[in-house]
Amino acid sequence: MGVTTYTQEFKTPVAPAKMFKALIVDSHNLIPKVAPQGIKSIDFIEGDGGVGSIKQTNFADGGHIKWLKHRIDAIDVEKLVCKYTLIDSDISFDKIEKVVYEVKFEAADGGCVCKMTSEYHTKEGVELKEEEIKQGKDKAMGLYKVVEEYLLANPDAY
Repeated sequence: MGVTTYTQEFKTPVAPAKMFKALIVDSHNLIPKVAPQGIKSIDFIEGDGGVGSIKQTNFADGGHIKWLKHRIDAIDVEKLVCKYTLIDSDISFDKIEKVVYEVKFEAADGGCVCKMTSEYHTKEGVELKEEEIKQGKDKAMGLYKVVEEYLLANPDAY
């Protein structure tokens, strides 16, 4: 099994604690509200959001994927860091065993920088190319922008 790692950064004028709370702690409530065209619901099927909890994201009808399950591996509200693993989906992945994500929010220039690392653990003998995962990365960045816009338009939220 090989591991391919990708990193991304996203700058925003929103404070790091506010972004963390909206995108990580309360994502199950906020994201279906601000992105209903893409995400129908996010539900905890085990736990309450702490380490070991399993969260299922249910996508809007018409997409190529219906649901994904993520396990929360680590969450630190003080350091604004979350690590979670994609553990299941309604579609089978022919190249990937699992995907481990780490998201960290750091103060910068009156707002924050969101640093995302994705580790793609591939099946034996498989090599992953960046263009094969570009669509997922683009959707994630789009979601971050939607949440940023919501927080800027609603300064008292979170």
